Amino acid sequence: MSSAARKPRYERQVASDRREALVDATIESLKRFGYEGLSVRRIAAEAGVSIGLINHHFPNKDTLVAESYRTFSRRLAASFEAAAEAAGADPRARLRAYLDAFFSGPNLDPQVLTAWVVYWSLVQVSPEMKAVRDEEGKGYSAVLGQLLSDIAKSRGGSPVNVGLAVTGLTALLDGLWLQLCLDPTTIRPDEAAALCDDWVDRLVRSRAAG
Repeated sequence: MSSAARKPRYERQVASDRREALVDATIESLKRFGYEGLSVRRIAAEAGVSIGLINHHFPNKDTLVAESYRTFSRRLAASFEAAAEAAGADPRARLRAYLDAFFSGPNLDPQVLTAWVVYWSLVQVSPEMKAVRDEEGKGYSAVLGQLLSDIAKSRGGSPVNVGLAVTGLTALLDGLWLQLCLDPTTIRPDEAAALCDDWVDRLVRSRAAG
């Protein structure tokens, strides 16, 4: 293969790396500076590139921010899923590992909350951001739904309304996570995970008893 034939592949890789670096810079800018981190100038400074390079890789700032939202969400979700996978085959152990990861240090970083607040505020006004939220939310719900379904099947009894159970558990997870971020003196991470674990246990036991 000639060097001319190899060149396009090399350039595509460099472009991919640069796009990822810009996405990472956007996430870090939002975590450190909140809404002010949305500035293209600040993102460029964080990435150590010119504003022109951002415009070269993304059609507009909204697209870059939406991509950072997608990446930010997927990285956190992947860490929770990896913890569940590492816990083995037992459904209860897998769920508890997921819960422990959800309430672990990386997700409790105050800067993570700062980024989420910005992303959530944009969901209300940006169709592009809402589309990302809907897309990533489906994946998040699917993982929780599978964990809950596996536990229910292992216990027997009547089937659990997975959709409703996921909604309830998500509300509990998010509420306790927010409390931990805003005032970590009120509850410990292991206590938050235990509360969610107990909620699931009561839900499944009630269905089994029925």
